[in-house]
Amino acid sequence: MGRADPEEGQLPAPVKPPDGGWGWIVLLGCFVITGFSYAFPKAVSVYFKELMKDFHVGYSDTAWISSIMLAMLYGTGPVCSIMVNQFGCRPVMLIGGLLASSGMILASFTTNIIELYLTAGVLTGLGMALNFQPSLIMLGTYFDKRRPLANGLAAAGSPVFLSSLSPLGQVLLEKFGWRGGFLIMGGLLLNCCTCGAVMRPLDMGMKRKMEKAQDKYEAKEMLPIGGKSEEGISTTDGTKKAKKAKKKPKKGKKLLDFSIFSNRGFIIYTISKFILVLGLFVPPILLVNYAKDTGVPDTEAAFLLSIIGFIDIFARPACGMVAGLKWVRPHVAYLFSFAMLFNGLTDICSARASNYTGLVIFCVFFGISYGMVGALQFEVLMAIVGSQKFSSAIGLVLLIEAFAVLIGPPSAGRLVDALKNYEVIFYLAGSEVVLSALFLAMATYCCLNRGKKKEPPPEKNPSAGGGSDTEEAESDVQETEEHSSDNHQPAHSTDNTMVAASEEANHVAEEQSGEGGGCPEGDGEVLARDGCNTDQTVERDSF
Repeated sequence: MGRADPEEGQLPAPVKPPDGGWGWIVLLGCFVITGFSYAFPKAVSVYFKELMKDFHVGYSDTAWISSIMLAMLYGTGPVCSIMVNQFGCRPVMLIGGLLASSGMILASFTTNIIELYLTAGVLTGLGMALNFQPSLIMLGTYFDKRRPLANGLAAAGSPVFLSSLSPLGQVLLEKFGWRGGFLIMGGLLLNCCTCGAVMRPLDMGMKRKMEKAQDKYEAKEMLPIGGKSEEGISTTDGTKKAKKAKKKPKKGKKLLDFSIFSNRGFIIYTISKFILVLGLFVPPILLVNYAKDTGVPDTEAAFLLSIIGFIDIFARPACGMVAGLKWVRPHVAYLFSFAMLFNGLTDICSARASNYTGLVIFCVFFGISYGMVGALQFEVLMAIVGSQKFSSAIGLVLLIEAFAVLIGPPSAGRLVDALKNYEVIFYLAGSEVVLSALFLAMATYCCLNRGKKKEPPPEKNPSAGGGSDTEEAESDVQETEEHSSDNHQPAHSTDNTMVAASEEANHVAEEQSGEGGGCPEGDGEVLARDGCNTDQTVERDSF
């Protein structure tokens, strides 16, 4: 997937997404990868109290571990895009799984906070990044019509793993300490290699094999049996390769496509996501320690993340199903804006929660809104740029979001250390999320929808783009089959057709020259190929 054709130096023809079949296995792998990528940085926060005691550091210092993980997940997007376009998704994911596991294993032997930054933060974060982005690319390759549902189901991996990894981390912390917990977590991350192994690229060579077999069969039917038949087969194959070489000049494959920055929708989406990420991850990262500081027992505090995860499990697939409805899918950007607005208002309204009951209510509404955001964020990006440019688009978007990830949680941690007040943090995080929602909705309406209304409706042109990926793939296959069938016609029938067409054109030209020139309305399409238009007189010599 994403690799250039070794024979012709360019991407092969797009293949129609199966919307099922092996795609469900790919979806399962993407489910696991998404779960580890998003839940792991939050689940690690269970160990922060013990790390603060062992290394004698503040909360803001330990919060950098989760921030570095998320920053690597986002900031290495362009590097991951280049590797996927060069080597394909499966090898990149296998390497990523090994890096993620080795990072947590090495982190269990660290002696200071800096070593934790380099192992659990940088190495594990890089490994998860090399798994997360290719899995989304493969999901967009296998699904088109069911893509919103597939994105929602894959995004449900985050709450499922969050609801399980957080209590598991608490149990491991009590029985084995934070070092034993990190070691076991590293072993669990080896499952990313299994998920990478099932990311089988769509078979693009099957169509070539069928065409070659069909060519040989037709050559045997047309030519006499014997040595001439083999000669005809080799001649047919040689002619076909020569025509391909003439019609398809070699082109270099772009490792990173920067032309997507000319898309206004992509610019609006990127700015909105940058503002969103500033406050989106702050509440779940601070939630456990906030509950512990208010007197909630450690086990019950860790259970709050499980509540968010449990609600999120059902919110993401449900939101994906709603986004896939015919009357909702064209306006999915507005649904995404509503989800962000819901999430921001939840943070603001729950800032004064001071007991366990209030925190549980916050977790319920936060889980619903957070699940909606998680289910829609990449579906909106795929709808804006299309699956062909998605590998480059997601890499650039994640790079820009990495700066927001490095600013948001660490800044919130420093404010907690300075003010000893979580209420201000929740107000600030919620305001940032609300601002991103309002910006996306207003910019989409003012810059995109109004621009579409002012533009005249485009003329229907079969050669022009604009359809879905499935329609483009079907048209490419149909054109290939028609071209293939034309090449297999006997030579004498082609000559007769050309002669008949020439005589008919001469007859039309003689009638037009007798009537005073000009092209009749009914023959405009035929004569346009030979150089005739409404402003010129057709002469016999031009035929």
